[in-house]
Amino acid sequence: MVVAQKRDYYDVLGVGRTASADEIKRAYRRLALKYHPHVAKGDKAEAETKFKELAEAYEVLSDPAKRQQYDQYGHEGLRGAGVHDFSSMGAGDIFSMFEEIFGGMGGMGGFGGGRARRPDRGYDLETTVALTLEEVAKGVTKTIEFERTDFCDTCSGSGAKPGTAPVTCKTCGGRGQVQQAMQGFFGASVRIVACPDCRGRGQKVEDPCKVCHGTGRVRKKRIVTVQIPAGVHDGQVVRLRGEGEPGRSGGHRGDLHCYVRIREHPLLGRRGNDLVCQVPITFSQAALGGAIKVPTLDGPEKLEVAAGAQHGDVFTLSGRGLPDMRTRRRGDLLVQVAIEVPRKLSKKQRDLLRQYAETEEADVQPAKKSFLDKLAQYFGAGDDRNQT
Repeated sequence: MVVAQKRDYYDVLGVGRTASADEIKRAYRRLALKYHPHVAKGDKAEAETKFKELAEAYEVLSDPAKRQQYDQYGHEGLRGAGVHDFSSMGAGDIFSMFEEIFGGMGGMGGFGGGRARRPDRGYDLETTVALTLEEVAKGVTKTIEFERTDFCDTCSGSGAKPGTAPVTCKTCGGRGQVQQAMQGFFGASVRIVACPDCRGRGQKVEDPCKVCHGTGRVRKKRIVTVQIPAGVHDGQVVRLRGEGEPGRSGGHRGDLHCYVRIREHPLLGRRGNDLVCQVPITFSQAALGGAIKVPTLDGPEKLEVAAGAQHGDVFTLSGRGLPDMRTRRRGDLLVQVAIEVPRKLSKKQRDLLRQYAETEEADVQPAKKSFLDKLAQYFGAGDDRNQT
């Protein structure tokens, strides 16, 4: 083992150093299926190397004691910590070691070992659905395309070449499990383990299917439609039952979890079921009041601004927000006005504003004078100062 050549375990799993145990498990589960040599695309040898690297990273980061040692001392701190040598193991053996990760979530898609005779529920899948605020307001039906591990059409999922069938494993007699004697501190003991010959399946494929290489599973594209309810929030999940991967030994399919992501609107923001926006108004509109146009999800609408409105005041358009998923009641549109000061004024506008400022007895900048007028005034003032 050459420690200097090992990659950082967090980088291997693609998680941060503060990742929770569930995040680490989810990352390993997803990547292990992606890089399994039987389904990975491209270089099989490279996929197997990555697959074993993932197993080693997960074994360390999923164990609190080993993870603490690794965080403090790196790879060097794991010497003598009992980390398995995955380089000498087969893919099926590795899956058997971590079967508890996949058993309750859907099995191995035909790759693993362990209690394969028991019907296991299929593996759940995840995808993302992007929505606009307009789609959130009304609800929408989306078409989703994704890939999943599914039954091989050539062998109907048996893994055997067409015209042949798997045979009962002679080592375990079709049970998928064998007894293993162990010598411990308190004497000999026996434990039940997955059959090493058939890897817990109870059957062996003597003449494998050339398409799936005896796994009974291949990657397939799948297109489904999902109904997104109105009022859904960013990060919520819509589940499609039975659209995940098939289980082992007749187990039910897993589900497809669709995570909702809401695109940013150019003018409107969201606060719960309310929508918010900021609309600029002129000084005269703020002082005298009047109707302005504001954006809504149904198009522009008029809003009456009360006379004397101040910068930052908020006006409400009832029922112009988003619907509540349970009550269906719509939120409001909250419009905040921002008074804009013009950068350029015409001469008439400046004169009118100065007249208005005089009624307020406000000290405002005088009208612009020519350079020569300013120069004469300056020297005249200087002469006066010299005389005093």
